[in-house]
Amino acid sequence: MTGIMPNNTAAGNWPQVRTGPLMTAGILVGVGTVIVLAGFAVAGTHVGLATRAWIRELETPPSQLARLRWEQARAAMSAGATTWQAHPNAQVHIQRRTTACVS
Repeated sequence: MTGIMPNNTAAGNWPQVRTGPLMTAGILVGVGTVIVLAGFAVAGTHVGLATRAWIRELETPPSQLARLRWEQARAAMSAGATTWQAHPNAQVHIQRRTTACVS
């Protein structure tokens, strides 16, 4: 009696793959990756320099503008809180009824 499992995994059952096209594809992928990274570097440098030039041309620097907006927001929050607390409806309190229901 021969083995229980048939021997179907002989070398002839696997696909024949040539290494030349695979090596060429790998090299092309590597070269393409380098080109893409170079493109990102050029584009990133350009955008960074353009942004710096734009900020230098602004009348008000972004840090000063942010500080101004923060002070405006704090003033608005304080005014809103004061108005809300001084409103006549803010003085009204809900009270529970003390009468018990008789069934």
